[in-house]
Amino acid sequence: MKCISRATALCWLLVCLLTPALHAAKGPKKSKKDQLVTVSTSQGDIKLILFDETPQHKENFLKLAQSGVYNGTTFHRIIENFMIQGGDVNTKDADPSNDGAGQPNEKTIPAEIRPEFSHKFGAVAAARQGDMVNPTKASSNSQFYIVQNHSGTAHLNGGYTVFGQVISGLDVIDKIAAQPKDMRDRPTTDIKMTVKVEKLKKKKITELYGYTYQ
Repeated sequence: MKCISRATALCWLLVCLLTPALHAAKGPKKSKKDQLVTVSTSQGDIKLILFDETPQHKENFLKLAQSGVYNGTTFHRIIENFMIQGGDVNTKDADPSNDGAGQPNEKTIPAEIRPEFSHKFGAVAAARQGDMVNPTKASSNSQFYIVQNHSGTAHLNGGYTVFGQVISGLDVIDKIAAQPKDMRDRPTTDIKMTVKVEKLKKKKITELYGYTYQ
């Protein structure tokens, strides 16, 4: 029987000890698929993806979308060269005065503000109450906005959670922002949305829409 030298035995011991640590250092295996969100409106379809790096916001948005909460809500606030805002369940009722107010005692989502996600054209971000009553910058449970300014809205960076990006339908954002509105920036004709979620391979999303995953 061939004997193993002490040096060889020590090498094998080091390999056994270090292998689990090396696997752990790589982190969890990334999924090859992602959820593609389609927001359908009278002005056309907006397609967007949500960031894994903002997991609470992604999970919350997908939950609301898949359960049908967003269906029938409207983009209730539009400001050309700035953004379009929607997702408030109040916009489903017949009273326009409460649009944007949200529900009483509505839960919030802890801020997930990350420096790598900026308010560029097509960025999807969470609306929230102001700093005076919301110093932690916690996000609204359902309301979101999409940046329409083609140069971005850099002054909002660091203040609101950006959790997604429009990858198709940027022209639709422009069309919505340009609609007639009243003194409260509410469109004079309701711009209702229907939201659908489908799971696709990331490779397919890149092929179809040119979005490159990091």
